[in-house]
Amino acid sequence: MDHVDHVLIVDDDREIRELVSNYLKKNGLRVTVAADGRHMRTFLEADSVDLIVLDVMMPGDDGLVLCRELRAGKHKTTPILMLTARSDETDRIVGLEMGADDYLAKPFAARELLARIKAVLRRTRMLPPNLQISEVGQLLKFGDWQLDTSGRHLLDKQGTIVALSGAEYRLLRVFVDHPQRVLNRDQLLNLTQGRDADLFDRSIDLLVSRLRQRLRDDAREPAYIKTVRSEGYVFSMAVEIAEVRS
Repeated sequence: MDHVDHVLIVDDDREIRELVSNYLKKNGLRVTVAADGRHMRTFLEADSVDLIVLDVMMPGDDGLVLCRELRAGKHKTTPILMLTARSDETDRIVGLEMGADDYLAKPFAARELLARIKAVLRRTRMLPPNLQISEVGQLLKFGDWQLDTSGRHLLDKQGTIVALSGAEYRLLRVFVDHPQRVLNRDQLLNLTQGRDADLFDRSIDLLVSRLRQRLRDDAREPAYIKTVRSEGYVFSMAVEIAEVRS
């Protein structure tokens, strides 16, 4: 029997839950709805889903709190698409920094939500199963640098700390966890969990440029992050574990 994608909608607005649920079901998805974080937790204790649509503006624990909770628990790899009535770009960035996979502002067309859901699921499944980010606290050495995965910062050869944004840290973790392997933009977007539906490819290119600056890597002749034409990027420096931290 073919797998039917299962989507959990968490939204306190009953009308939105019903409209979205009916539309997604008509388009071949299995749908479960929850009115708040309590109902979401109860359901996820008993079942699993392929993707969670999570409203930001809810009474009690809001969507940002729930997103952070999901990313810290056993559902840390489940794709999350956040909905919000807010148009403030800061809210979108905060949601993505907490691990949301995409972000859609209300009001929205149900057709666009379906397209976003399918796009997130498709990109997630493009990721080879052996690509993952290690959760162990480590001090990773490469070239003149060390990455402290506990403190989430870089150390140069003098031991000076170089602070990283959340997105920069996640991208560097992907590279040092998979050195000397070509990763395309879709794989990088999935692993960093900072996907933006409006800026997919370009957002990764800009983030790579920022990371090269942090590493003081010459973009014309990079020693660390090399561009592989028509394929993606490769972290060309050997990586070794200098220390394991509990």
